[in-house]
Amino acid sequence: MLQRQKEIYGRPPRQAALDGGFGSKENLRAAKDLGVADVCFAKKRGLKVPDMVKSMWVYRKLRDFRAGIEGMISFLKRAFGLDRCTWRGELSYQSYVRSGVLAANLLTLARHTLA
Repeated sequence: MLQRQKEIYGRPPRQAALDGGFGSKENLRAAKDLGVADVCFAKKRGLKVPDMVKSMWVYRKLRDFRAGIEGMISFLKRAFGLDRCTWRGELSYQSYVRSGVLAANLLTLARHTLA
């Protein structure tokens, strides 16, 4: 994913919050060699925070960002049926996911507007 970002944008991302399953010294070294300044894995797996990021504050921010993404994925699955797509074909699948995300965004906007 990081290599693909570099190919698309011409540079690697400055920071990356990654799944704990990818947490390893090899993956940390590969991300740092690619030019990513701060790398946060959801599970440390023997990695030290100073090796991953420049400060504990940055680590917490990246960890919380990742947790927010996971929470939104759970919300989409639970409330909008994105745990299972019954529509067939790639175009139908894309339409299914996009409609679920749009509905979630509209609901979020409505909640903030009414609050």
